[in-house]
Amino acid sequence: MGLFSRNKPKIKVQSTKKDGYSGWVKCTHCNDMVHASELQQNLHCCPKCSYHYRLSASQRVQLLADEGSFKELFTEFKPLDPLQFVDTEAYVKRLESAKKNSGRDEAAMVGTAKILGKDVALGVLDFSFMAGSMGSVVGERLTSIIEYATFKKLPLILISASGGARMQESSLSLMQMAKTSAALAKHHEKGLLYISVLTNPTTGGVTASFATLGDVIIAEPDALIAFAGPRVVEQAMREKLPPGAQRSEFLLERGMIDCIVNRHELKQKLFQLLDFLTGNERAYQENTAFRVMYGQSLGKLPQKLKELLTLTE
Repeated sequence: MGLFSRNKPKIKVQSTKKDGYSGWVKCTHCNDMVHASELQQNLHCCPKCSYHYRLSASQRVQLLADEGSFKELFTEFKPLDPLQFVDTEAYVKRLESAKKNSGRDEAAMVGTAKILGKDVALGVLDFSFMAGSMGSVVGERLTSIIEYATFKKLPLILISASGGARMQESSLSLMQMAKTSAALAKHHEKGLLYISVLTNPTTGGVTASFATLGDVIIAEPDALIAFAGPRVVEQAMREKLPPGAQRSEFLLERGMIDCIVNRHELKQKLFQLLDFLTGNERAYQENTAFRVMYGQSLGKLPQKLKELLTLTE
């Protein structure tokens, strides 16, 4: 060995991580880097820009219902393929794939729960199961929980996240719009409260039926709420939509929804509305009798309700 020779150290250099994932994600709204753990701790809202990411049905129930209070109902309704529908892939295979990816057997989870001690009937759509599309089983589960709420005289909360009617079930899917709407009409006739919560996105036949029939309609910030998506509307109208069109802030200004509530405030807001608008059966009956007798309208919303529906920053 020469005077200046040395043994080269054996250092193993790993150029890439084995899993290729370090836990950092880029926010799709503000493009800032956010760690996945921080995002999860912040209820899946970006801590930089407050963009609301989608939640699964289970996550939504966990967010709103008191711990251990949710009891799932009507799970006996399972999806079938009555039309033996095939497009680029058989509907049966699409259902199997959706079950595997979402961990759910359908796009709707319904049941009873407590929200800060208040009994409610609760229904949630899961976008991870075929984009939360409304097929015959989704419609049947939603209709069943609406009818259950009517029978038990419970306030109803439905949380929507959907791409609309499920094309693989054709007219059977479209029939769910009328079925859910008819059930809600009977719920309303009993003087019971229905709160509709619209999340990103709520579109198609869901928007055209039960999602926009609430006594109070709440939306999450920057949620896409529409019958047809922006590109479809622009192609049909052959003109550009205004900036922010079909987003919850745009719709609030035009009176389609009642308030926008940040996800962190949603449970408390629902409790406030339940506390103020339920337990008033005698007042409702007296007011209904008064209207029938004198033909009077209810007039403007009371100031307290206006305060409850104030936009949450």
